[in-house]
Amino acid sequence: MSNAFFNVPIAINEPVKAYKPGTDEHKSLIAKYKEMYNQAPVEVPMYIGGEHVKTNDKRPMAPPHERSKVIGHYNHGDASHVEAAIEAALKARKEWAALPWDQRASIFLRAADLLAGPFRDRMNAATMLAQSKNVFQAEIDAACELIDFFRFNVQYMTHIYKEQPESLPGMWNRLQYRPLEGFVFAVTPFNFTSIAANLSAAPALMGNVVVWKPAESQMYSAQVIMELYEAAGVPPGVINMISVDGPVAGDVVFKHKDLAGLHFTGSTGVFRHLWKEIGDNIANYKSYPRIVGETGGKDFIVAHKSANPAEVATAMSRGAFEFQGQKCSAASRAYVPSNLWPEVKKLVVEQVSSFKMGSPDDSSNFINAVIDERAFDKISGYIDYIKSQDDAEIIVGGNYDKSTGYFIEPTIAVTTNPKFRTMCEEIFGPVLTVYVYDENAYEETLHLVDETSEYALTGSIMAYDRYAINMALEILENAAGNFYINDKPTGAVVGQQPFGGARGSGTNDKAGAAMNLLRWTSARTIKETFVTPTDYRYPFLG
Repeated sequence: MSNAFFNVPIAINEPVKAYKPGTDEHKSLIAKYKEMYNQAPVEVPMYIGGEHVKTNDKRPMAPPHERSKVIGHYNHGDASHVEAAIEAALKARKEWAALPWDQRASIFLRAADLLAGPFRDRMNAATMLAQSKNVFQAEIDAACELIDFFRFNVQYMTHIYKEQPESLPGMWNRLQYRPLEGFVFAVTPFNFTSIAANLSAAPALMGNVVVWKPAESQMYSAQVIMELYEAAGVPPGVINMISVDGPVAGDVVFKHKDLAGLHFTGSTGVFRHLWKEIGDNIANYKSYPRIVGETGGKDFIVAHKSANPAEVATAMSRGAFEFQGQKCSAASRAYVPSNLWPEVKKLVVEQVSSFKMGSPDDSSNFINAVIDERAFDKISGYIDYIKSQDDAEIIVGGNYDKSTGYFIEPTIAVTTNPKFRTMCEEIFGPVLTVYVYDENAYEETLHLVDETSEYALTGSIMAYDRYAINMALEILENAAGNFYINDKPTGAVVGQQPFGGARGSGTNDKAGAAMNLLRWTSARTIKETFVTPTDYRYPFLG
């Protein structure tokens, strides 16, 4: 039993290693990558109630950049495994919820230090292999952001618990932050290892039990996450990992009376479908499930005529093409004024043309493969569409090849139509569409930006004119949950820029902030009266 208020270590962002070739950190990570690449194929089980569950349905895992290389298999489950995971979670709930908060904090602080140390190379290398991230993109995601989530969430948890009501003389008011009554279902995407872990870890930190369904294309690094949880001391049944088809999982989860919450990152269409499923079953639940989702984006860069062309070009090339544009925050539409466009075009074409593309084990490659064949076909379909239209042209890139891996050249198109299809629809790949506007039509263009997309995740304004910046902040107030001034619209850091968007981009519950953790608590107010009345009569009765 806790008999003191404990101060947790002050959270500080994990330093990002640069991985300059020839350094010890670079040698160590590439060696780990090659070791994992060359090892005997691994088998990824499901993790249910502390058991490593295997099935007869073994599905291959191959790096996106080398389709023919099987690095292992994962065990694919069915409805019975979903039911078993829910049962295991509910069995663990009482003891986990009753565990003092400082004990839960210790587990995830230990996870942070394990990841910063002995797990770092392995987690990064797994992400490079499974998701085709280069060394730097893996470092900022799989290592640093996840370490930050663990450490800052612990700190935010203590801030929440310390928030208490006032008490008048003769009474004592307390606020208790209980975990939700039931289990949380976490559904996570392929593109960020840190998101996959945080969506399961954040509710667990607050005393909840979790059934976690990772993306099938991320199972290789998901196993490392589960091994990290086990090494950190997460008790059996608290976080259960299943690998089943989405509709199969949903048919069990969303009809279960003990569903307490959904923590989701993925497509807008899927999130809306899941919300509807919850709505259709609302009368069956013990309580109203919490629904937290971060979904799609059609993220923008708007340059003002006062901007620096080199800064605009670099924001475009980095913001659109890091991790092959497979970030929900990646820039996929840009609005450039006519006075800057000739110089911006020259610079951005030079930059993008200089990108090397290939396997992540060669760290000189800025671009790697997109995640799988379905993504490849979708993205290449958009490129073919651009080529077929008279009101758009490709100025760099435009080629693709999946003979060895799912490689798509970073592609920039320019359109004369501000409502061109690729200015409006989410592509989730290395395609950026530019609209060149009249340099004196800035205000009208800002309204155009606000009205073009259903999404509102990230966006940036590039300008030196402070009045122009302020105008953008006002007109685009609801167009982006994360807004950047003179920077690319990607790279949110835990503790610095809590992440999330609204409109079609989600519930804006801000991963990396206390407001997200609050969603996984159910508050109870306790009022204790010290001298209890013994007569019903109030003074006004005379």
